[in-house]
Amino acid sequence: MDILAERVELIGIARHVYKTMGHAMADYGMLKDKDRVLVAVSGGLDSLSLLKLFVMRKARIPIDFEIVACFVDTNFIKVDKNILINYFDANGIEYTVKEMTIPKEEVNCFWCSWSRRKILFETAREYKCNKLALGHNLDDINETTLMNMFFNGEITTMPPKVELFKGALTVIRPLCYIEKSKIEEFSRQFDFPDTQYKCPYGQESQRQAVKEIIEKLYEKYPFIKTNIFRSLKRIRKDYLV
Repeated sequence: MDILAERVELIGIARHVYKTMGHAMADYGMLKDKDRVLVAVSGGLDSLSLLKLFVMRKARIPIDFEIVACFVDTNFIKVDKNILINYFDANGIEYTVKEMTIPKEEVNCFWCSWSRRKILFETAREYKCNKLALGHNLDDINETTLMNMFFNGEITTMPPKVELFKGALTVIRPLCYIEKSKIEEFSRQFDFPDTQYKCPYGQESQRQAVKEIIEKLYEKYPFIKTNIFRSLKRIRKDYLV
């Protein structure tokens, strides 16, 4: 079946995730008519869900936009590239595959992220895309916020929307309102390919430590994830140093 023509019934978790993503996109003005969106697809569930949600929106909303999937193939993250390519081909999704090689002794989360982002920026320009969609979810953003406070001594995060290169490219994070657990539940509703995605640095110590702190508090205070995110828009400058 051509995924671009598929109309998934919006019930249960599919409705929740679809609607929540829609609220985020509307709140931040992430999508406009004639946009061409490069969707970064790692092979993990977050990025595959993001791609699926864009396809679902394309079939439903009265906005004329195009999507291009981009997979960055690295020499140190295990992903079955052929399975992912077959998925794109079978579902009529325009895509491109880029190669990224980093010497093993130089690999770390920062260098990987920086190098991958550079490739995505270049690819967006090559494919004439004015938007770059990344699959960071609410948990990713919250963890990054606290990591920067705890370990870098600064208040910075991954913004839901940011313009770069004098407005030529806008980075958007449409999953910014959605918890990772909800995305995992959403993904189980669909026949996503098993790419064997596994990042050997996905459980690096600082992020894992922050994740455990948040999850421990979340057990008793379910509102805490939303409040961490909201705090970034409610800065009381009179009470800052």
